[in-house]
Amino acid sequence: MRVGVPKEIKIHEYRVGLVPSSVRELVHHGHEVFVETEAGAGIGVWDQDYERAGATILPDAPQVFEKADMIVKVKEPQPSEIKMLRDGQILFTYLHLAADETQTRGLMDSGCIAIAYETVTDARGRLPLLAPMSEVAGRMSVQVGAHHLEKEQGGRGVLLGGVAGVPAADVVVIGGGVSGTNAARMAMGMEARVTVIDRSLDRLMELDTIFGPTLNTIYSTVDAIEHHVTNADLVIGAVLVPGAAAPKLVTQDMVKAMRPGSVMVDIAIDQGGCFETSRPTSHSDPTYVVDDVVHYCVTNMPGAVARTSTFALNNATLPFALKLANDGYRAALGKDVHLRAGLNIHQGQCTYRAVADEFGMDYHAPEEVLGL
Repeated sequence: MRVGVPKEIKIHEYRVGLVPSSVRELVHHGHEVFVETEAGAGIGVWDQDYERAGATILPDAPQVFEKADMIVKVKEPQPSEIKMLRDGQILFTYLHLAADETQTRGLMDSGCIAIAYETVTDARGRLPLLAPMSEVAGRMSVQVGAHHLEKEQGGRGVLLGGVAGVPAADVVVIGGGVSGTNAARMAMGMEARVTVIDRSLDRLMELDTIFGPTLNTIYSTVDAIEHHVTNADLVIGAVLVPGAAAPKLVTQDMVKAMRPGSVMVDIAIDQGGCFETSRPTSHSDPTYVVDDVVHYCVTNMPGAVARTSTFALNNATLPFALKLANDGYRAALGKDVHLRAGLNIHQGQCTYRAVADEFGMDYHAPEEVLGL
């Protein structure tokens, strides 16, 4: 198979779909890899590194898209990239379609086969291709939250861990999954007072066992969210409904009741955000203020630590990329029900129920469109 790796063009996005070691693995299995020039420059990986791994360097994205049977990316395709996709071409990347009807319809019109990292599953029902970036985003959320609590950033002027004789900050994490757990770990490491809110008692018990009495675990109700959010210095939204839009758990009235200069970080913004007051921002303009509360809603948070993120992502995606290249997408999806869960769009048809329901589209089961 001919595999293409274009340079990411979303603002301040420096990650890349394949690193040289992944390219070498694909080439070792008999595939051709075409990489756009300087695709990895943002993480210190150069064209010669790709060439040594066996890739062919091409001068621009249109040539990569033209030559490739499968495009491997990181972020969702931008409008100019969607125009380059063609009927029957495989796209393997993060999509987050439930928050983006325009992209969804564009991919359907292209006739491509769009497989989303974030909906691929494993035998335990987890999301193995989302987990590495959730881990990064969870850890980053505390880092950026602590920064924006500083007075010159618009925050309350609170040090997350406090000092002797002065209380530490109150950090509330909504959602106890991968990103929420990593956020809690980092916040506790900085000696903040941390509360995790989740609707799963089993997960809360697991977190209690892992972290012990230093972590406050609370069952999720409207009352619990309101009480803890309105008394928090930093709120981290780490809610995930796989493939679907995130529920709006923090209302605007709750935001109004928060202390001026408090900070909210919405990790769920790729799926529409879990705060009513959330709207997407970028690394170049990451925050805005609503009711005197600072909001950080960057849609590609892990892009800020692009080198770490790229290598972590490749560790997870390479086995699946190899399956698609070695077997072809039909056979690969037919044999692997977990990879099949990643199929969101198939030649004009929406094959992920949560996305179809979100936009009132007809849903076509992957088994139906693949003839299984």
